[in-house]
Amino acid sequence: MELTRVAEISILRKWEKNSHVFLQGDTLENVYFILDGKVKIYKSDINGREQIVAILKNGEMFPHIGFFRKGGYPAFAEVLETSDLVVIPIALFEKVLIENPHLSIKVFKVLGEKIVDLQDRLEEQILNNTYEQIIKLLIRLADKHGETLEDGRVCLKPEFTNRDLANMIGTTRETVSRTLTKMKKDELLVMDGTHNMFFDPRALLEEIL
Repeated sequence: MELTRVAEISILRKWEKNSHVFLQGDTLENVYFILDGKVKIYKSDINGREQIVAILKNGEMFPHIGFFRKGGYPAFAEVLETSDLVVIPIALFEKVLIENPHLSIKVFKVLGEKIVDLQDRLEEQILNNTYEQIIKLLIRLADKHGETLEDGRVCLKPEFTNRDLANMIGTTRETVSRTLTKMKKDELLVMDGTHNMFFDPRALLEEIL
C-alpha cells in the first residue's frame, strides 16, 4: 500500500552525463531516488571551490534535507553517468508520509544515518590530520564502492580522481597525490595499469590507531 501511494506520485526521468538535476539555491521542489546511475552532491563557495558532500548510487535518495521546510537546495546535484531517477514532488511526498507513519519512520531512519555520517566526517576534519583523513576516506569509499577480494583486500576502481578525493575532505589535489605516493612506497596500497587501487582496509586502519 505504501509503495503503491509513492508510485502514484512518482515520475521516472533520464538525465544525461554531466547534467545537473538541480543547482545550489534553486527552489526546493522534488526529492529524487536513483533507480540506475550515479550522482555527485557538492557545494561551491564564492570562489568556485568545490566540496563533495557525497557520491550516490542505485537505491539512494537525495537531497537529505527538505521535508517539511521551505527554501532552496543546499547543494548541487550533478549526474556522473547517464542515470534514471525517480522524481517525487516534495509536497506530495510529505502528504504520503503523514498518511503512512510506517513509511515516515523508514525515511527518517535513513535521514538519521546520513546525519550521523556527516557528523562523523566533520569530527574527522576537526580531530584528524590530512593523512588520517585520507585513510578514513579510502576506508569509507572501500565500504561503499569497493569490491572485496578473497585475500581480504579491496579493489577500488578509478571512479574518483585525486581532485575528487581532495574535494571530499577539503584539501588539495597535490596533497592527495603525495599521500597516495607515500602509501604506495610504504606498501599500504597498490595500483595496477588501469589505476585500480588495491588495499587492506584493516591495515590502513592500523596506521591511525
